[in-house]
Amino acid sequence: MLYETRFLLALITTWVIEIPVLIALIRFVFRNKTLPLSRIIGFGALCTALTLPYLWFVLPPYVDAAYYPLIGEMLVFLVEALILYRLLGLNGRVAIACSFLMNATSFLLGLYIL
Repeated sequence: MLYETRFLLALITTWVIEIPVLIALIRFVFRNKTLPLSRIIGFGALCTALTLPYLWFVLPPYVDAAYYPLIGEMLVFLVEALILYRLLGLNGRVAIACSFLMNATSFLLGLYIL
């Protein structure tokens, strides 16, 4: 399978995992009923669309393979927390928690799926 095809499958899989996690966290854990569902879905999709290409195509040549999962996931977590904070308007702590749990879930399920 082409690397690019694997990337597209990873992108779709990540969306399928992370967006419902984000919705559940915002609606049921943090009990925010004011954000429209379309904004949550849109910015959840934007998080992955902006970070996954860097994780797959830009970062690998610059980071040692032994540290790649740690550094890559840490950068994705931080950038996505910033997106949720600045663009979606979540409280800083809520944005950090959502980003961490979204990425932890997709990373762990990704290990299981592969």
